[in-house]
Order: sequence, then structure tokens, then C-alpha cells
Amino acid sequence: MQLISDREDIIYRSPWPQDLYCYTPSLAEGFADRLLLSFDLAGPGLKNLPGPKTDIGDYGSNQLHIYVSDDRGHSWRPSATMAMLHARIFKAGKALYSIGHSGRLIISRSDDNGETWSNPVVLNEGPLNWHQSAGSIDYRHGKVYVSMEHSPFKDRWGGGDPILMAARENDDLCQLASWTFSNKAEFLALTPRSKDVCGANPTCWLESNVVRIYDQNHLLYDPDDRTVLLFLRLNSMLDNYAALLKGYEAADGSLTLDTVKQPDGTPLLYVPFPGGGMKFQLTYDPQDKLYWLIATQSAYTGMSKKNVPFRERRRLELYYSQNLFDWGSAGMVAIGPAEHASRHYASLLIVADDMLVLSRSGDLDAKNCHDTNLITLHRIPNFRHLAPPPFNPADKH
Repeated sequence: MQLISDREDIIYRSPWPQDLYCYTPSLAEGFADRLLLSFDLAGPGLKNLPGPKTDIGDYGSNQLHIYVSDDRGHSWRPSATMAMLHARIFKAGKALYSIGHSGRLIISRSDDNGETWSNPVVLNEGPLNWHQSAGSIDYRHGKVYVSMEHSPFKDRWGGGDPILMAARENDDLCQLASWTFSNKAEFLALTPRSKDVCGANPTCWLESNVVRIYDQNHLLYDPDDRTVLLFLRLNSMLDNYAALLKGYEAADGSLTLDTVKQPDGTPLLYVPFPGGGMKFQLTYDPQDKLYWLIATQSAYTGMSKKNVPFRERRRLELYYSQNLFDWGSAGMVAIGPAEHASRHYASLLIVADDMLVLSRSGDLDAKNCHDTNLITLHRIPNFRHLAPPPFNPADKH
């Protein structure tokens, strides 16, 4: 199969593939054409690395690494390490921020375009069970909209229940008072306890993406521009479903998370979605007015007796959509050399006419498809030519 990416660069290689693993790749745009990426490391071998580490995390602790590039992602250099996991970098006002957790919800700020970073500060102590991944964020009304989540179970893995957060871009986002928090959208409270929902029997949702609809012809378009949608990974028997929630901002700035209501009032909770059973990321391109999705393509997971719960993570595919619900394939970005050599949990970033994809990856030395030993960067040149012109509902047929 021909790949649409023209190169695969190894950003980081674990010195101990069986003991030190690569997680949570994230890409971001800085100021003055600077790009940034981040990922975290964990595993028994982390104790052998210098630098700050979390006291809660995968295998007990994690360490976040941040890199910067000033040539559109062709070369990278390390910038910082900090005690954080599940982080995303974003810009707001004149600063850059990295938000993640260490059990606690934490955030760090850079005032020099990512060269140096403040010590992470706790935004919300609360229960020590925060969770997330490098999902999409949204900008509107001079604000940034971010989702984090709480793990509902303390005794086992069980995804995460999302919380929508918003703050004014020019405020100091390292201050708790700068943020507004929604209610927590609890999977166990909002989902029907059925053994056959979409034939998928979901057990949890997690790793949400925040997106907004701009098309006035869309059924879910909000003319008051106060609504965002959250698309979440759905852990179920079948891989190609996602969960859907609606975030609403009232005139007073308060936030609520709820289900999307269909015309008869019933919730639209689960939607067909390529790669929805694994972590994915969405981005909107205002130039072509399309949404782009990077996700893991599954070939047999839902019907296989093997490799569950780790599932298939070898093939990384790019998709496009005009409306977030009907998706076409733009092509395969990367394929690992074996089933345990993953290309998954990826993030994407539009850089001029190219698409960059940062992947949690593995080679033949990787421990397994989950605990991988590489972070790889993939470049898709002139990516917009991979999608046909958008459909116009006003066209005569």
C-alpha cells in the first residue's frame, strides 16, 4: 500500500525498549513560525533518567518532554522536561501553556515561545484521578475551550468522564480563577445500560476532542455560536464508533455538558466513526472548510479472539469530512512493520500546505503495541489535494 506521507522521522527512541515507553504525542503551533511537540515517558526504566517526574502515572510516574522547531518541523531540539503526563501545548494571548496532570490537574506557562517553562501549578487538587490525552481544543470569543476528564473508577481502568473548561486567552491561565468548569459528563449516568447499544456494548468513553460547527446548513449548527461538540473514544466491542456530547456556554459564561438531543428528544450518544475505538484527534481547516481526522484503522479487532484489550494499533490513517459525521479516507499515513510495532495515538497539525502527524510508534524491539519505544513524525505534503471539493447543499442537481 502506498503511503501519503513522504517521510518518517524518529524524534525519540527509547534507550531501553523493554523498560521505557513513549506516550501522549502532541503537536502545537507557537509564535513566529515556531512549532512545538511534546510526549511523555514512563515505565520501569524511567527511574534511570534524570529530571522531574510525577508521583502518579503510568507504572507509577511519567516525565514530559518538550521539543521546538524553527524550520517547519524539519529539525527539532529538546527544550524542557517536567513532571506531567497526558499533556497538550497551546497558545493563548502572548503565552504558551502545557496542560496535563499528575493525578492533579496541572498547567505550566512559557513566556519565551517555549524555551523555558514555569514549574507546573495545580489548578484543581480534587480527586487524584485526572485523565485525558492530546485531543483537540477550540478558540472562539477570545477564549480557549479545553476538555479534561476524571477517571470514574479507582480500582480499575475505566476511561474518563469529560469536563469542559474555558478561559479568556489574555488571562493568566495558571490561575484557577481564570477558568470556568462545566459539570462532569458521567458515562454511567448518561448512557443506557444496554447489552446491545449499536451492537458495540460500550464500557466507557475517554480522550475527548472539542470542535465547533461553522456551517449554517448543518443540522447541529448553533446560530448563537455558544455550542461545541465533544467527540470521544468509545471503548466497545467494535472499533468504528465514537461517543458524542454537547457543550454549551450560557450568556453568563457558565458551561454545561449534556447529550445531543435528536428531534424526538432521545440522546444521540454513539455515532459511526472511523477509528473511534482508539485515541484520535480532529482539526478544522478554515481554508478548505473541512475537518481532518487522524485515527487508527482497524481490520479485525472487533471479531478477533486475540490482541484484545490492546487491540490493533499498527495502521495510521487520515480522513476528511465536511460535517464531522460523513468521513472519507485520504490515505494511509504509516504502517508499523509488525502488529506490536504500533503507529497510533497520533496528533496532527496543519503547517501551511502540509499536514504533520506525530505518532506513538514502535519498531521490532517494542515491548508490545501499547508500550512502544518510538515517537515518530510524519509529513503529508499538499494534503488538501487528497480530498474532493466540499459538497454544497445549494447546488442544483
